[in-house]
Amino acid sequence: MLTKLTGGRVYDPAHGIDGQVMDLYIRDGRLIARPGDDEKISKEYDLRGKVVMAGAIDMHTHIGGGKVNIARMMLPEDHRADPVAHSELCRAGCGHVAPSTLTTGYRYAEMGYTAGFEPAILPVNARQAHLEMGDTPIIDKGGYAMLGSDDYFLRMLTAKKDQNAINDYVAWTLHASQAIGIKVVNPGGISAFKFNQRALDLDAQHAYYQVSPRDVLKSLSRAVHELGIAHPLHVHANNLGVPGNLDTTLKTMGASEGYPLHLTHIQFHSYGTEGDRKFSSGAAAIAEAINQHQHISADVGQILFGQTVTASGDSMRQHANAGLANPNKSVIMDIECDAGCGVVPFKYRDQNFVNALQWAIGLEIFLLVDDPWRIFLTTDHPNGAPFTSYPHLIRLLMDKSFRNDMFTKLNLDAQAMSTLAGINREYSLYEIAIMTRAGAAKLVGLHDRGHLGVGAAADITVYTEDADREKMFSKPDYVFKDGTLVVRNGQVVQVTWGSTHTVRPEFDRSVEQDLRGHFDRYHTMKLDHVKVSDDEIAEGGRGRVQVQPCLGRREKTR
Repeated sequence: MLTKLTGGRVYDPAHGIDGQVMDLYIRDGRLIARPGDDEKISKEYDLRGKVVMAGAIDMHTHIGGGKVNIARMMLPEDHRADPVAHSELCRAGCGHVAPSTLTTGYRYAEMGYTAGFEPAILPVNARQAHLEMGDTPIIDKGGYAMLGSDDYFLRMLTAKKDQNAINDYVAWTLHASQAIGIKVVNPGGISAFKFNQRALDLDAQHAYYQVSPRDVLKSLSRAVHELGIAHPLHVHANNLGVPGNLDTTLKTMGASEGYPLHLTHIQFHSYGTEGDRKFSSGAAAIAEAINQHQHISADVGQILFGQTVTASGDSMRQHANAGLANPNKSVIMDIECDAGCGVVPFKYRDQNFVNALQWAIGLEIFLLVDDPWRIFLTTDHPNGAPFTSYPHLIRLLMDKSFRNDMFTKLNLDAQAMSTLAGINREYSLYEIAIMTRAGAAKLVGLHDRGHLGVGAAADITVYTEDADREKMFSKPDYVFKDGTLVVRNGQVVQVTWGSTHTVRPEFDRSVEQDLRGHFDRYHTMKLDHVKVSDDEIAEGGRGRVQVQPCLGRREKTR
């Protein structure tokens, strides 16, 4: 079957296409070059006057795993308030701040998103994460495996194991958990919390293992780079949410000694201590540092006002924040003592000084970082806001007048501490396409997604141009997933099942000998149970595993 998309205004930054009117052709779920004149078009869509982009990619969204399911279970009031009715196509679902798996897939697709990546898969619990993501329809999925507070890795650092051994362990973890990248959360801090440490800065020593977060970051960032994994080490830095953590974040940028780092939800790590309330914006310093250091990328983790739930592996910081829960309930736990889990409901308010300044700090970072290829649109769903708020966030970035109107409604003390009103930048459609498509695909390592070149997967979103960017990005005219029309006029018209993306770097298989003994001695599960197979992910015909290529082992670059 040959499908033609005729005359759309295409934004494809991966190929430098900025609003060019052109035709696209789809065959067997892939974009192809212009066919021969004698080849018959099976279906044609007239897209003249429409905006055409690749399907959007959320490179950091909590959609599967232990803490997400806990958030779903502990917020029945959220589910009751936002049910999704059963239809001939879509099964019933529910939830706004922590939507069910089915609802997650439908709502992402209805916004024009065709992929989402879970940023915190605990390796010993990877099977549950993949089962939940496998129950999420339409969109592609993938995840980043959490290391850096697990006992085996910290023992390796204490014993001063060589880098090759660490690389083999990292590679084994990626294979076993079927992940596409490596994530570190509060490096060493989740473990330190269990030894009664209530804070751990970048160069502080873990009370038991006698290693620092800097040691963790240096070894893991080097491993990720040398294994040829496209996505840099995904870093949730120390001291999340702590006034003054600006200094920790700036030092963290140098902790990898030149190896690439991706700093996630950086808004929560950009706080100073100026002013009477000892809380201020560090956005200018953070943006300047990102602009200067080409090995650093970041997603923002923008907060938006209203009810949400914070769900994080950072049990140290979630324990500290539990007293702020709204409604007043929380869960702090872990699995197998290898990581952490903290779920704390929260309501952000525009008249609260801290919340209002957090909102402004995130937008300041977006607008002050020069390179849209190294800054990414996220709310750290659901920590800053549900992913369904993305169209509103896009309008804030593209429309200075609207942004300033929202700013004038904030807490007055927060307004006085922010420079947001003086920033004139407005994002273009081309820059939005970079942040949410081309740049995200490149960062994650999706070689056939995020662009509209020949051979790419036909994940395509079509919008009607509208000065109200929130309206425009809320309801696309068409969404194609692997060449199949899945959304028309903002409504699901066909349910499909996307792929799960992984990487499989080479490693020395003998690493399992020592790992097996470690599991037999310290864990309640056997090593083989940790390994997630392709068949489990694709069970029931719900998608397939797609292995994205690695670059192979490589040397350090500066």
